[in-house]
Amino acid sequence: MGLCNLVKELWRAYFFFFSPQFWRMALLWAFSILYSYYQLFKPYLFSQKPVSYPRCSPSTSASRPVCVVTGATSGLGLSAAYELSKEGYVVVIVGRSQQLLAETIRKIKDWNKDARLKAFEVDLSSIESVVKFKTSLRQWLLDSDLHCSIQILINNAGILATSHRVTAEGYDQMISTNYIGAFALTKLLLPLLESSPVSAKIVNVTSFTHRAVTDVKVDEETVSGKRFLRSMCSSYPCAHIYEYSKLCLLLFSYELHRQLCLMAKSHQIFVSVADPGVVKTNLMREVPAILSCLAFLVLKRLRLLQSPESGVNSIIDAALAPPGTSGAYFFGGKGRTINSSALSRNAKLARELWESTSKLLSVTPFGAEGNSW
Repeated sequence: MGLCNLVKELWRAYFFFFSPQFWRMALLWAFSILYSYYQLFKPYLFSQKPVSYPRCSPSTSASRPVCVVTGATSGLGLSAAYELSKEGYVVVIVGRSQQLLAETIRKIKDWNKDARLKAFEVDLSSIESVVKFKTSLRQWLLDSDLHCSIQILINNAGILATSHRVTAEGYDQMISTNYIGAFALTKLLLPLLESSPVSAKIVNVTSFTHRAVTDVKVDEETVSGKRFLRSMCSSYPCAHIYEYSKLCLLLFSYELHRQLCLMAKSHQIFVSVADPGVVKTNLMREVPAILSCLAFLVLKRLRLLQSPESGVNSIIDAALAPPGTSGAYFFGGKGRTINSSALSRNAKLARELWESTSKLLSVTPFGAEGNSW
């Protein structure tokens, strides 16, 4: 049985190695991360001052501040939840598995016995699950000794799927988890962020892979993933869809920042994005193990591979940036920021994406409740 599984894994690795998706990841993603590091060190090369922000402790209020972290049961989400629990936040950890959520609470409690945690089982690829979470979170806040508000929302949940899967709403699961779910959750939680007695922050965790996208459509058919499937020749375009989902998250972040400014709410809610770089997490678990291990080995030799404990720095930098820091792209730790791709900063494209996503969600349980903002 063991030999049979080994042969199957080798056969799967062979086909994946010769797929366009593997070489897109190997070449375009490598170029993208190297370009991000070039941007990071460019100011030092040309004797310019890099743009960076110091970390600030949580603002004092009547009760302990609350932070929501999605995808918090492993990797970067787990590290972020732990780090923020040390800063005095009540951390709401969000994940898909009740068992993993229980294990996460135990781990963080072992590391920080004073951590105050609350777990919610949520599937970010399901709009119905996201809507239920919003109701449950609000009720929990009302029933607790906490102020009925949240101070930080970290949209960290993400997957890299190598096979096509469809959600109950008919969306591609990877796009739904990485972007649509974050869009819906953020809009649903905006009232709780607005009601914070101190300034609130939204941190969307994106990826350097967004730089590999050079042309993009943001109509409803593309956002739902259907257009990608129609263009499939034989294999699922996993790398392309992953890049697209992370680009959409960036466009949404910048558009939300602009809208908050127009509505004179930019002094209440700040929006930033965080790019952890290359981090050794279980994101690559669907890629054949032989190839993912080889990739990690090469990246480690190049000194590009980070542990979750190190990679989380850009996320914590964004979460604890000074009030007023909004629309920034955190990368490389030490509070440093760089520019995302020119395409991600296209304001017209961002507005069109916002409208397409809102229309897409209008016929789901998200409905008028989320689109009324």
